[in-house]
Amino acid sequence: MTRNTEDLSDTLIERVAVWLKQSALRGDDLETLISGVCERLAAAGMPLLRVHLGFSMLHPLYHAMGFTWKRGAGLTVQGFRPTEEGKTRDIFLRSPHFHLLNNDLDHMRRRLYPDDPPEFPVFTDLLAIGVTDYLAFVQSFNQSAGQGMMGSWATDRQGGFTDNMIKALLRLQESLAVAAKMAVLAKLADNMMTTYLGPSSGKRVLSGQVGRGDVEQIRSVLVMGDMRDSTALAETIGKQDYVDTLNQFFDAIAVPFNTNGGEILAFIGDGFLAAYPCDRHREPSQAATRVALSAVAEAQLRMADLNASRLSTGASELRFGIGLHVGNVMLGNVGLKNRLTFSAFGSAVNEVQRLESLTKKYGVPVIASEDFIEYCDGAWEFQGKEFLKGIRDQVGVYLPTPGLLESNRTAMLAAEPVTEISDAEEVMKLFRDMKHQPRPMPAP
Repeated sequence: MTRNTEDLSDTLIERVAVWLKQSALRGDDLETLISGVCERLAAAGMPLLRVHLGFSMLHPLYHAMGFTWKRGAGLTVQGFRPTEEGKTRDIFLRSPHFHLLNNDLDHMRRRLYPDDPPEFPVFTDLLAIGVTDYLAFVQSFNQSAGQGMMGSWATDRQGGFTDNMIKALLRLQESLAVAAKMAVLAKLADNMMTTYLGPSSGKRVLSGQVGRGDVEQIRSVLVMGDMRDSTALAETIGKQDYVDTLNQFFDAIAVPFNTNGGEILAFIGDGFLAAYPCDRHREPSQAATRVALSAVAEAQLRMADLNASRLSTGASELRFGIGLHVGNVMLGNVGLKNRLTFSAFGSAVNEVQRLESLTKKYGVPVIASEDFIEYCDGAWEFQGKEFLKGIRDQVGVYLPTPGLLESNRTAMLAAEPVTEISDAEEVMKLFRDMKHQPRPMPAP
């Protein structure tokens, strides 16, 4: 337990506030901000035992973050993804932060005594580690509940926080909220760029490749995948069923091409374009083709599992075609002066798209070009020469043998796991949902 010292230096607390402003201007991330402010507060004499902060943007593309700092143990960080609606646990109904939101409060202070029954379940855990005083808060980033910072300051000091300590925490809390909002928005922008454009393309845009005509040429192993008979399917099932089917299709077939060095460059209708960057040397080209072929094998496994599931519910099988090629792809901004899109284009992109369309002619799921098999070891079946639209010379096309795909098959790639959302998101979502429901009339 910390000493019962009431002196707190305003000068040192002000230095923490100055550091926060400088950190925000530097663009430090949330982990740096929160670890830095907690350690500096402790160094300034603030008797903190535990600090917990959670951030929620209530955005499907934003990874919420939760941070817990403990004296002597440092900072632990949890990353969260959105989960399904309707799974709110009762513990959040009985949390201090839901109490704050539901009663339109900014702060709530509670002295904790071992002999008193805990007002909230979390107090049992806090008492177990020696907390004597607890100050919870909600700091909105804008006028709508659901976007902001919530958290708590806790001490094990005998007698709890003094008025000067609470005053210092509230003052710093506002500065922390401003700095945190800047870090959250930066993270949100990065996540949105990654989600909509992919990791490498998103980084290019964020790093300044934003002008019309800004392009970069990259040699890559290219993969084009497409759903067969999607037009007929869309005409026979409802709109939402078709959208759900399309997402199931992408979850099954496209996930393997977005890992292990591969990246989905674009979704085009019911198809996708993926790339494995490589230079012109043979070894990296061979490595990229091998990884791409393993992803093809994994995609086939995943599609087989999806179709088995669909057939068990009476739905139809989904068929697909995949084209494999090696060539130069241009990445960059095209469009209007005031409306741009970050796109992948070039002759190699056109060629892999037309190779994929040949899977319809040959009645097979996978076709590769001669350029691809030049670097990809194994047994391939030559199917002949084909004229591709826009290409002067005929192109040799090949099919992978069943044994080739089997030898390249690795352990099944699981889809990215979806973890629970953070406490901050859970409480804010619960509060938002309950606000939109009619409340029962009080008993007379």
